[in-house]
Formats: sequence, structure tokens, C-alpha cells
Amino acid sequence: MSQLARVLYIDDDEGLRLLAERTLSRRGFAVTTAPSGAEGVALASVEQFDLIAVDHYMPGQDGLETLAALRQLADMPPVVYVTGSEESRVAVAAMKAGASDYVVKSVGDDFFNLLAASFAQALERVRLRNDKAEAEAALRATNARLEALLKEVNHRVSNSLQMVSAFVQMQASALSDEVSREALKDTQRRIAAIARVHRELYTSNDVETVDMGDYLTALVKELEETWSSPASPCTVRFTAEPIRLKTDKAVSVGVIVTELVSNACKYAYGATGGEVRVRFLRDGDEHFVLSVEDDGAGFAEGEAAKGTGLGTKLVRAMAMSLRSEVTYETGNGVRATLRAAC
Repeated sequence: MSQLARVLYIDDDEGLRLLAERTLSRRGFAVTTAPSGAEGVALASVEQFDLIAVDHYMPGQDGLETLAALRQLADMPPVVYVTGSEESRVAVAAMKAGASDYVVKSVGDDFFNLLAASFAQALERVRLRNDKAEAEAALRATNARLEALLKEVNHRVSNSLQMVSAFVQMQASALSDEVSREALKDTQRRIAAIARVHRELYTSNDVETVDMGDYLTALVKELEETWSSPASPCTVRFTAEPIRLKTDKAVSVGVIVTELVSNACKYAYGATGGEVRVRFLRDGDEHFVLSVEDDGAGFAEGEAAKGTGLGTKLVRAMAMSLRSEVTYETGNGVRATLRAAC
């Protein structure tokens, strides 16, 4: 059996209090009465009520003053304000002051029928508000669990990719053929580019998108350290605007940057070394532009790709996954450019 809703009825009219207690009890409410606003506020401060009804005209402390005092309570229940038949101005003032509803006082059962209906509506609003709050809290808890799970998944994927990268490095070290060794090192760099995406995801507060500025800054630094040496220094300059991309797009961009920067460091300058510039900038609200350029020897139109050509195929495949393509300009160096949707 459900518990009866507890109602506090505040009115200085003793006869009406007794009638309210008897009539509302028959309608399924547990009624407590108070003869003044001050006593009603005192009761509400020490007992828990589901609803409070407040009459307007009371000596000493009227209904509006009582309502103001009730609003100071830590957890005020809904208040239904009781006014006279010609008191629309007072009713509006009560609603503005925080009353949930108002009922016009009249003689007979009609008044208590209206009062009971107003109580039922107020309780339903409270129930809906509580249900909404519980649903939102449950959703927040679920989202928090999912975010924690996704972070753990990204952490494990990153660790697994680092392990694969270590296996590739061990295999490369065991080979005597220089071409095969270099091919495996290229593979290792590609794996590292993907692993760094997952590292960014599990170390940030956003498990769905990657901050491309942070990600590419770390990536190009690793590439610079890989390709630069005292005899052949390779400097990679990076410029970026704040852009976040979904994981799959971030992986594609990372692989493209890895291939283009590696190609520039390997083939643009030869043994002398030089500078490679990487820019990742916005193009309007919905697109970005990636460019990688050097000041090296360039290449002739139609010239076959240097090396195995796998890097060129990977760049083309990653660009296609972004629904775009990489274009090349050559002259005093090479500039590779890609424009795609964020």
C-alpha cells in the first residue's frame, strides 16, 4: 500500500482547518494543520511534508510573508496558495513568489475538489521532476562508465600497438638486408602514428575526438628526432589551429603526415638536411587544410616514386578515407596539400 501524501494546511480559520483535515483525509491525504503562518513555517522546518497549502489572509503574518519564509527552507515542498474570489492580483504575486499553484477559496465541496486536484497535479510535477533527475543521474553515471571503458580500451590498444612496434623493431634488427630493415622501420613509424592517437584519447577528457594540435605536435617531434642527425639535420616546423577530429580521421591525418614528412626528410635534401614545414589550419567552419612542404630538389612531372612506392599508396588510401586527395606543387621544393571536412 502506498504511503499517503503529507499535507500541511495553514489557515487562521479554525473551522476551515477542521473541515480541510476531514475532507482532504477522505480524498487520500494525511493532513496536518497550523493556525498561523509562523507556526506553519516552524512545523515545516522540523517535519517533512509533500505539499503545503497557505491561506492569504492571516493576522500577523499573511500568506505572502509565510511563502517567503517557507522559501528559506532547505527543501521547500510545492506550495498551493489559497486566495479569495476577487484576489487575482494576489494570486499572480504568489505565483511569482514561488507558489506551485493557486486555488480560489469558495464554500462547499467545490473548493476541496479543486484543492485536491491541484495537490495531485503538484505531486505529479514533483514525480516527473524527480524521475527526470534520476534518469539524468543514471545517464551521467552510464556515460562516465562508458568513458572509463573507452579510455581503458584505448589504453590497451595503444599498449598493444607499442608491443607490435617493438616486435617490428626486433625483426628489423635481426635483418642484414638494408632495404628490408628500412621497410620495417617505416612500418614501425606508421604503427607509432596510430598508437599515438589512442594515447591521446586515453590521456584526455574527450574519448571521442582528438586534439590535432597536441597530437601532431608530438608526432612531428618524434619524426624530427627520427630523421635528424648531426651530419644531416632535419628540422620540422609545425603550425596548427585548434581543431578536434574523430578518431578515424585523426588516424588518417597522422599516417599522411608521417609519410609526407618521412619522404621529405629522406628524399628532399639528401645528406645535407633541411627544413620541413607542416601546417594544419581551418578552412571555414567545416573544413581543414593540411600542408607539408620542403625546399628540396623537387621532382619532375610523371617521375616514378622513390623507394617502394608503398608510402605514396598509403597517402592516397588515407586521403580517400577522408573523401579527399593530396595534391602536389613542385618548383623550389615540394608542397603537398590536402583539404577535407572536419
